[in-house]
Amino acid sequence: VKEAKIIAMTCTHSALRRKELVELGFRYDNILMEESAQILEVETFIPLLLQNPQDGHNRLKRWIMIGDHHQLPPVIQNMAFQKYSNMEQSLFTRFVRLGVPTVLLDAQGRARSSIAQLYNWRYRRLGNLPHVAARSQFQQANAGFIFDYQLIDVQDFNGAGETTPSPYFYQNLGEAEYAVAIFMYMRILGYPADKISMITTYNGQAQLIRDVVERRCAPNPLFGRPHKISTVDKFQGQQNDYIILSLVRTKAVGHLRDVRRLVVALSRARLGLFVLGRVSLFSNCFELTPAFNILCQRPQKLLIVPNEQYPTVRQLGEAPPMQPIEIQDATHMGQFVHHFYTQNFESMKSTYQEQMKDFIAVQKESAAALAAMQVGLEEKVVKPVAKPAEDEPEPEKEIAFEAIE
Repeated sequence: VKEAKIIAMTCTHSALRRKELVELGFRYDNILMEESAQILEVETFIPLLLQNPQDGHNRLKRWIMIGDHHQLPPVIQNMAFQKYSNMEQSLFTRFVRLGVPTVLLDAQGRARSSIAQLYNWRYRRLGNLPHVAARSQFQQANAGFIFDYQLIDVQDFNGAGETTPSPYFYQNLGEAEYAVAIFMYMRILGYPADKISMITTYNGQAQLIRDVVERRCAPNPLFGRPHKISTVDKFQGQQNDYIILSLVRTKAVGHLRDVRRLVVALSRARLGLFVLGRVSLFSNCFELTPAFNILCQRPQKLLIVPNEQYPTVRQLGEAPPMQPIEIQDATHMGQFVHHFYTQNFESMKSTYQEQMKDFIAVQKESAAALAAMQVGLEEKVVKPVAKPAEDEPEPEKEIAFEAIE
């Protein structure tokens, strides 16, 4: 610790290990605190106190806080503290509210400029870094899709919209099936599974999506699992190239009415975003109007181009090589993916084998080595030790050391 120039830790870890760090003579001049808007005020002060004063003065010279108060605040489990004590306000947010001078980062480099338009209305003068216009990945279309982002209207599935198996455990089977079908479609086209994440606004829906994935995708190595299935709140601070977002609710907007949660949900994707929800409900919510006005400018039925393979050379805005197919609902998407999979099974299998050949070769070598070891052990003969007669003294036993293979 004394020789390290940079040490990284969480605020929670600094609280748990404070005594040890102080006893080690931990010294530092600068603190860089990331995601400051998601840290409780009391937690914010702990990293400032990990060293003893020198000659009555604190050695700390610089404290840099990086955060976004337009995204979700710290998580407070106790509802009384959350609602009536303003405990969810971070020190970062307090400083901004009190007018403490700040440095505004006014350019983003994560997402396509078109996707960034879904949330840049929440920020003052938010533009794009030069590489967003220069890199080819931001200019190429998403293989198999007409649009780089799309809001998809999901109506009742099997006569039901949102359900609550237990209080506040919201689920929507139609959106879960639709989301998994989109994931399977992308995998058939060749999208890497680790480039796709599925997020939702409720824990119940995240669990339901996991169940559907385990049933339909996980047993088949040609599909596998997406990189992550999570809630919007837990996914804050993370990103992926392609995001499938499920909004779940069909009777009331729920906690998505908090614009900060909407900003987090829409800003996780880099190259592709597919939002599943009840358009008539969310488009009429005043707080969500700026984002949904943009989303609703495109068709609310998913448009796909299934004869493309990932990656494509088609540019954004360029006409697709065939007439797009309009998906009517979750049932239609599921049926289409089933037929599409049977048609492309052999090509998927060969592609998978090509991608996994190195891994399979290593597995075969390991299995062969293990089999040879087992054969060697079986060939060893254990000689029985003759039992001495009762009237003869037992000979002294020699201690033998044997190498274990």
